[in-house]
Amino acid sequence: MDRETPEDRIKKFQAELEAKGEEWRCASCGEENGPMRQTCRLCGAERSYSDSFKEKLILTTAPSIEGYKVAETLEIVTAECVFGVNVFRDFFGGISDFFGGRSAATQKVLRKARRVCLNELNKEAALVGADAVIAVKLDYSEFSGKGKSMLFLVASGTAVKIEKITEGTRAVKHG
Repeated sequence: MDRETPEDRIKKFQAELEAKGEEWRCASCGEENGPMRQTCRLCGAERSYSDSFKEKLILTTAPSIEGYKVAETLEIVTAECVFGVNVFRDFFGGISDFFGGRSAATQKVLRKARRVCLNELNKEAALVGADAVIAVKLDYSEFSGKGKSMLFLVASGTAVKIEKITEGTRAVKHG
């Protein structure tokens, strides 16, 4: 059986999406948008069908998924996202941290970064034909210099095909 290429999967998905008129998720900010919109209503990013690739995959930090067995390990998948962090937000976040408060602006940036990066990881796994990504790890780093600050986030995990465990079958725990 010939393995479907990522380009074939995107074309197939594009045709299905257009036929169903489903919402799409912006790869830049993670916002859900209506099927007729060609730009994101929140950040204005252009719609891309590869960004709309919205297969329902299971993402977990666990090495296995309860009720399922790994039928095939495909490959390691990663998603890298870089975000600029506003200097004024950093400054006022620092004041908030100094006085013991929480920086809502910084928390919002981190939440958005995580959502976008996991969405990208989901897309990468779907493109290789995965049903799930196990052992997901998130690594955050900050790079700063010359008055500018960047948040770098890497999400990685193992793309797998899974099968539901039925009665009479039991998963074998490897390790």
